[in-house]
Amino acid sequence: MGIQLNGSTRIYYVIGDPIAQVKSPSLVTEAFQNKGLNAVCVPAHVAPDRLSTFFHAVKVMQNVDGLMITVPHKIAFADLCDELSDAARFLHTTNCVRREGDKWVGDMFDGQAQVAALQRNGAQLQGKKAILAGAGGAGTAIAHAILAAGVSELAIVEMDSARRDGLIERLNSLGLGKVSAGTTDPTGFDIVVNATPMGMREDDPLPFDGDKLTAEMFVGDVVTTPALTAWIAHAQKAGCQTSTGMDMFESVRDLMVDFLLAK
Repeated sequence: MGIQLNGSTRIYYVIGDPIAQVKSPSLVTEAFQNKGLNAVCVPAHVAPDRLSTFFHAVKVMQNVDGLMITVPHKIAFADLCDELSDAARFLHTTNCVRREGDKWVGDMFDGQAQVAALQRNGAQLQGKKAILAGAGGAGTAIAHAILAAGVSELAIVEMDSARRDGLIERLNSLGLGKVSAGTTDPTGFDIVVNATPMGMREDDPLPFDGDKLTAEMFVGDVVTTPALTAWIAHAQKAGCQTSTGMDMFESVRDLMVDFLLAK
C-alpha cells in the first residue's frame, strides 16, 4: 500500500537514543493508514540533554499530534507531560504522549504489552515466580503489570540500586506479590524476562546466567532488533518457551495507536 504523505499529513514522532533499532516508523504508519488516516510516524534521534529542547520545539508544530517514547527517555519524559494516567503517574514513566488542545497527556503501555505477549505465547503467570532484569521505563511498567497479572513473587535485577530499591518499595506497597532484589541467577524462577537494552549489540552480555536456564522456564525479551536476540536464542536452545521483543511490540503498537487516536 502506498503511503499518503502531503501537506495535510499529521505527524507522530518516536523519540529515542539510539533510534535506528525502532520498528515504529513503518509499522505504526501502516496502522494509521490502514485506518484511513493521513498520518505518519517519524523517528527522532534525541540525546537526553536535548529532550526538553526537542519537546518545546514540537509543541509549536501544529501538525504534530503525538509522541512515542523509547530508550532511554521514558522516565524523564514523565516530568515533561502536563498530565499522566494513573498508572503512568504511579510508575513515573511514559511511552506514549498525545496532544489534547494545549495539554500533552502521557500513558504507559509496555507492561500491558509484555504481559499480553507472554500469555499469548503460552506463559502462565498466576501464582508463579518471576525475575526481571531492568528497572528503567519499560522494566518499571513490566514489573507492575506482571504483579497485577498474579505472580506470587517478583525479583528485580538492576545495577542502579537506588532505582531498584525505590521500585521495590512502591510495588510492595500495593500488597500484591512479594517483590525483592534479585541476581543474574534465574534458578528457581518460572518466568525470566529481560527488560534492558542488552542484546541490541552483538557484543552485549546476556542479561542473566544462561547456563542456569532450564526447559521449564518461560523466557521473555523487550529487544526488537535483532528479531532473534542472543538471549532468546540461548533460551530456545535450552528448551524454554519464549516471547520475543517483536511479540511485545505487536501488542504495544496497537495499544499506543488506540491511545493516540482516542482524543
